[in-house]
Amino acid sequence: MCSRTCPPGRSAPRSGLPFGLPLGLLLGLLLPLAGLLLPAGTAHAAENGTWGVFPTPPAGAAMTDRAYFFHQGTAGTTVSDSVTILNSSAKDLTFQVFATDAVNTPAGGAFALLPVETKPKDVGTWLSLPKDTGTVTVPAKGRKDIPFTVKVPEDATPGDHVGGIVALNTEVEGVQKEGKVQVGVKRSVGARLYFRVPGPLTPGLSVEDVRVHRDAPLLPWVHDASATITYTLVNRGNVVIEPKVAVSAEGLFGRDVLSRPGRELRLTLLPGQRIELSEPWPDAPQLDWVTVKVTAGSATYPDLTTTGGAEFLAVPWPAAGAALVLLGVGVAAWVLRRRRRADGELPQTAGDLAETR
Repeated sequence: MCSRTCPPGRSAPRSGLPFGLPLGLLLGLLLPLAGLLLPAGTAHAAENGTWGVFPTPPAGAAMTDRAYFFHQGTAGTTVSDSVTILNSSAKDLTFQVFATDAVNTPAGGAFALLPVETKPKDVGTWLSLPKDTGTVTVPAKGRKDIPFTVKVPEDATPGDHVGGIVALNTEVEGVQKEGKVQVGVKRSVGARLYFRVPGPLTPGLSVEDVRVHRDAPLLPWVHDASATITYTLVNRGNVVIEPKVAVSAEGLFGRDVLSRPGRELRLTLLPGQRIELSEPWPDAPQLDWVTVKVTAGSATYPDLTTTGGAEFLAVPWPAAGAALVLLGVGVAAWVLRRRRRADGELPQTAGDLAETR
């Protein structure tokens, strides 16, 4: 892990990053014979084509004037804002509106807002919506503006706290069957909220659990070997990181066998989150001792650099196994032949020795 202390003047997170998991929430429902059980799922992006959730724009401004909420406040302060639900459909829609925390999905690192049945523990508990907005009906082609406040606790830790406000459609839009279980499908949309508490900002990032999985052809060098490099990125600091990653590998005697310069991953890694990522390697070595290195950093924090690595022996094992079998057969045949030859050369008797005099 590498961490550096940086000045607090970090720019707000980029609006062009992915906002969430793929559209649609699977809300598990067990059907012994019939009946629906409908827990909620994670929120999708700021709009889905039917409705959207946005920071309320100033009068006369476009609805997308702000793609997300971004606020700052010291411990004990209260910040006020408003969220807008926009209904683009031709019918009234009713939503369950709630505030929650944000997480990264473990595989791939997509931004997600916790489902309604999961209680928030961080900034989602700081938000207060009007008591009458637990369920909100928005008319067709209309909008609903909902004010809210963010009360920063006295013991709030410095750094970035990330969550959002979600509008969950109360209508079950379909049912999917998965074996003996049927799943009712609802959809939700959430607007991100970034809240920074002033104080010491400590970016921290580590690369862990670097592994290589190889897939070699049966006959070496007839086809290319391939490999997949997997690794885990962990945000060990108190600020949001937009990581960039470089991947390289060296063979015997320091030969470069892979060199991929640093590139931005186009994801937002939240404080305390860990994600698993993978790199395909279509032309991996087939016979070599390889050292793989994954280097991660951030354009926002140039001094933040961390490295993880792994070593592996690249051997065409099927061919090597066949060669060992053939070698074993050859050795066995040679030993057998030697024994037969030894059995055929009998020692001379005393009578034989007399005849030769």
